[in-house]
Amino acid sequence: MPHDPTDRRVPTDRRVVVTGPPRRTRPLSRSRPRTEIDEQTTLGHTYVRSLMRSQLRAALTVFAVLILFVGPLPLVFTVLGDSSSLEWIVLGFCVYPPLVLLAGWYVRRADRNEKDFVRLVEDR
Repeated sequence: MPHDPTDRRVPTDRRVVVTGPPRRTRPLSRSRPRTEIDEQTTLGHTYVRSLMRSQLRAALTVFAVLILFVGPLPLVFTVLGDSSSLEWIVLGFCVYPPLVLLAGWYVRRADRNEKDFVRLVEDR
């Protein structure tokens, strides 16, 4: 049969069926968060990201307080002049104890974040 130049039908390709092994499905509502984290699913990734965000928030808080508290000290020391004994008193008694308290707060906060995360993962 000769090809008609006025025929505007587009030739269609033959369809191909692709088969593969059946996908494993499981209900999302019954899965435990620990399983989600172990299998690195999207939900497990979200759990881990929430822990990382809370730890980052605590670290940035400590960093901001540290910058605000210790950052202006060089300016204060230049204004005071050559009073080296006063500098040691300020560093030893005015700066060091709040730094220890800030470090203690950070450690407690990080520990609480991890305990909350473990409670979230284990309780479901």
